[in-house]
Amino acid sequence: QVQLVESGGGLVQAGGTLRLSCAASGRIFSYTMAWFRQAPGKEREFVAAIHWSGRSTDYTTSVKGRFTISRDNAKSTVYLHMNSLKPEDTAVYYCAAAQYTGSLRTRQEDVSSWGQGTQVTVSS
Repeated sequence: QVQLVESGGGLVQAGGTLRLSCAASGRIFSYTMAWFRQAPGKEREFVAAIHWSGRSTDYTTSVKGRFTISRDNAKSTVYLHMNSLKPEDTAVYYCAAAQYTGSLRTRQEDVSSWGQGTQVTVSS
């Protein structure tokens, strides 16, 4: 397992931009890396994932075209670049490492390591 630490969250106005980073304590080259989020009063949900090679990505419908996931395996770091933020993007964002199961639409039960989360708040 790897230890994951997120950073980059904060308060931003609607339409603004944030970049989240996820630093891993170990090598991540063999893992699918994903971002999840949990809004107040809601269940944690999948946001985006990237194949270990970096060649394939997947996004939940609500963030397609606005969010970009990327990874730097040499730095053991994963990023989530968020543009055109909306108030409904407000949530705690979690980084996750998972074994690839044939689909990038990562299920929570396939996650082997979670970060502690970073708060993103989008004001209207």
